Amino acid sequence: MPWSLSWQSLNGGMDRESDPAAGMVRIQFEQGSLKITGSGAQLAPVASWVRWDDRTETFRAEARRYGPILMTLHRLKIPFRDEARQFNQQAFQLAQTFQPRPHQAQAFAAWIAAKRRGVVVLPTGAGKTLVARMAIAHTRRDALILVPTLDLMQQWYEQLLDSFSIPIGLLGGGENQLEPITVCTYDSAYLRMEQIGNRFGLLICDECHHLPATTTRLAAILSIAPFRLGLTATPERVDGQEEDLYDLLGALCYRSEIIDLEGKYLAPYRLEQIPVTLDPDERVAYDTAYAQYREFARNSGISFSKPNGWSQFVQVCYRSKEGRAAYQAYRMQKRLARASRAKLRTVWGLLRRHKGERVLLFTDDNATAYAIGETFFLPVITHHTRLGERKRLLDGFRAGQLPFLVNSHVLNEGVDVPDVSVGIIVSGSGSVRAHVQRLGRILRPQPGKQAILYELVSEGTAEMFTSEKRRQHVAYQR
Repeated sequence: MPWSLSWQSLNGGMDRESDPAAGMVRIQFEQGSLKITGSGAQLAPVASWVRWDDRTETFRAEARRYGPILMTLHRLKIPFRDEARQFNQQAFQLAQTFQPRPHQAQAFAAWIAAKRRGVVVLPTGAGKTLVARMAIAHTRRDALILVPTLDLMQQWYEQLLDSFSIPIGLLGGGENQLEPITVCTYDSAYLRMEQIGNRFGLLICDECHHLPATTTRLAAILSIAPFRLGLTATPERVDGQEEDLYDLLGALCYRSEIIDLEGKYLAPYRLEQIPVTLDPDERVAYDTAYAQYREFARNSGISFSKPNGWSQFVQVCYRSKEGRAAYQAYRMQKRLARASRAKLRTVWGLLRRHKGERVLLFTDDNATAYAIGETFFLPVITHHTRLGERKRLLDGFRAGQLPFLVNSHVLNEGVDVPDVSVGIIVSGSGSVRAHVQRLGRILRPQPGKQAILYELVSEGTAEMFTSEKRRQHVAYQR
């Protein structure tokens, strides 16, 4: 939604002044944008951020331009009246004193030096939320914290409640309570920001790599918050839109990687890739299905190396009986590579090897997660799992009552399980971010802890290529 205005069109609005006697620019918040009344001459210094709205006969600007516009008007001594802001200065104080670790102190200092705008990159388990709490206490403005999941919303809520000992607001998952410090899901934020975008002076986006998505970005665009903090372990996106992230929140101001903190502030870890050989009958079934769908794709002129290759394949598949058979063949070879009998036997061997330890199992799809759960009578969390049941399972896992927990994507990011020391990737996508996040789940430090991450890969299948693709990160180059 970028808006721009040429000098000519801005100059053309000079005869449409509002309140010319006062000679003052007036700034209001209306439906997620700034409504600005004033002369074209007054607004010329901010021409790149405003546009003329013929319908309302006022100038408009994206809400996120609030801070820069005010600073420019103030610097040039152009009189203005700010009626947009509804956030206040607050006497936020942390309930407990603490000494931040060096990387946390450096990240916080870098954010302050960047004029309290920017993205901080820290590995999972390195204490990103502590940096955020320091930012809230320092900035002392009403703060809105955005998170991608309900699990993270609850986790932030509990930490903020302990840190500040004041009521904490919640938006999302049926909760609708606004407080000076409020935690909100991204989904609820972009739906509500047109109404509440002027209520908060500090915007904190956890797992901020989600922000550049088409709808999610509205949460930042419709907010007037002049102070912004993005937190993530992996800012890079497959679509290359991390530059949009920096435009929405501020530049990358601090970065630290897993290998920088391993053994000091993160648990030491070991990586073990386990090749799995398909049983003879499953090998034949895999090869047949793979050849069938690849031949159909080749005959249809489809190249999977192109960005739209997969979507073209799906479209072509549903136009004919042969295409539908090819799609079923694709699903068959995928299922055999993800959850073969040999993989399940390997999983059983690893569970026996790590009896008495906390083990987290990751899959790329719900079907594989449920297959493991049913085979070994293990608890499973997927996006279908209700919030109450999910909380009970996680609480049981944290307490050691449930030593093993299977999940499909749900626990990739954000969930704090300090005692887990073993991760088993049964199947996964080619996403580098997801792979690093799964490693991060087992790295939260504990005395004497040695973390190990197993990766099961079906030999002679497309999984081998997928595995190579997702391991392109410094944490795996050992």
